[in-house]
Amino acid sequence: MNYLAFDLGASNGRALLGSIEGDRFEITELHRFPNNPVRLPSGLHWNILELWSNVLQGLRAAAPHRPVSLGLDAWGVDFGLLDSQDALIGNPFHYRDHRTEGMMEEVFKVVPREQVYAQTGIQFMALNSLYQLYSMVKSQSPALDIAQTLLFTPDLLNFWLTGRKVNEFTIATTSQMFSPLTGTWAADMLAALDIPAHLLNDIVHPGAALGPLRAEVAEETGGADLTVIAPATHDTGSAVAAVPASNEDFAWLSSGTWSILGAEARQPDLSEQALAFNFTNEGGVFGTWRLSKNISGLWTMQECHREWGTSYDELTRLAAEARPFLAVIDVDDPAFFHPGDMPRKIQAYCQATGQAVPQTQGEITRVILESLALKYRQTLEQLDELTGIRHEPLHIIGGGTRNKLLNQLAADATGRTVIAGPVEATATGNILLQAIAMGQLADLAEARALVRSAFPPTVYEPNPDPRWDEAYARI
Repeated sequence: MNYLAFDLGASNGRALLGSIEGDRFEITELHRFPNNPVRLPSGLHWNILELWSNVLQGLRAAAPHRPVSLGLDAWGVDFGLLDSQDALIGNPFHYRDHRTEGMMEEVFKVVPREQVYAQTGIQFMALNSLYQLYSMVKSQSPALDIAQTLLFTPDLLNFWLTGRKVNEFTIATTSQMFSPLTGTWAADMLAALDIPAHLLNDIVHPGAALGPLRAEVAEETGGADLTVIAPATHDTGSAVAAVPASNEDFAWLSSGTWSILGAEARQPDLSEQALAFNFTNEGGVFGTWRLSKNISGLWTMQECHREWGTSYDELTRLAAEARPFLAVIDVDDPAFFHPGDMPRKIQAYCQATGQAVPQTQGEITRVILESLALKYRQTLEQLDELTGIRHEPLHIIGGGTRNKLLNQLAADATGRTVIAGPVEATATGNILLQAIAMGQLADLAEARALVRSAFPPTVYEPNPDPRWDEAYARI
């Protein structure tokens, strides 16, 4: 059986064909396209119509393979608003737009920080949907006056595919507007903030069938026989479903533009300690929660690559040859959040904190990768403290697994075995959830066993070095 997966990331999107037969699992890329934000006088936006055009192109490319279903996943928090006639109101904003600056503090004036966490259990980040919407409340945005429906990015594209308006569970939980206690929207908090709750929709869970393609879409693309499935439409939710774990006490790290590190939990953790550590409780698949933390991952390296034009392979080679433990940065510092001149920002940070200042491309890249590995250690230790479990191995999944130096540094810094792979974790999980929904696979355990046999992982064992402890004390 063939399945079509759309995986939309912050920098590019892909249409991939997944084929499962027995213990054989193959993924073929059919269409790749850039996802370039657009800066307008109103702010930084996503080019959602270009994304939609590429989804249609991917559907046309898949038609000769006659996939039985389609699943689409994307990044979290961002959304589009529809009016009473289901027309899109403007281009959706990008989560790195400046409109959310200072909005967390404004929200806390109305609903204290502790209450926001008690109602949602979500990590505090200025980019969350809650603060995007509250910025619209504070600015008296006319869009809120005419909006009737809010659809997160994958929900919006699924609406255009099927005509069905719903919010999928895993993407809804990223918003910081969903209550894990009630299993629905945090209505009291939204009312206190004058955020119109009528914009939000019924929740569907991963594996739900959304229906066939709209007639005009099927006619245009040749996908008349497709069933549209909601996988875990949040890309991390799909990626975690593809972790090839064989034990219960594993930790996972989705490595890409963002690094998201956590564990699977059966219940959300809304404790004071989870709040102090700023951990998030996002929806998982089949009754699980993702107790995790978002870390600014390879973003800083990507920005340096954009500034220099040097290939990633060359930057990694230079970093491997560079002096180790030169300096340490906090990759989550607000100084690194916005794009532009990242090498200079890193040098300025090191100078301001009284450290040696990296000068070469290799030294700057080495500082980034070592600092990421140290952040992984810190987050893992916090996760262990929260749960009372030492999590091992650390499964690293996603595009960042291609960086073998970072994988080894992660093992060295954390002192734990690292198992890397699969690279296409998000698309793999998307396809697996479709296969479960369509009845080809029985459950998540069978799906993960298939991943282990089809995509043999790479194992990295830690190399003890006391300099990691010295660097960790600095961070």
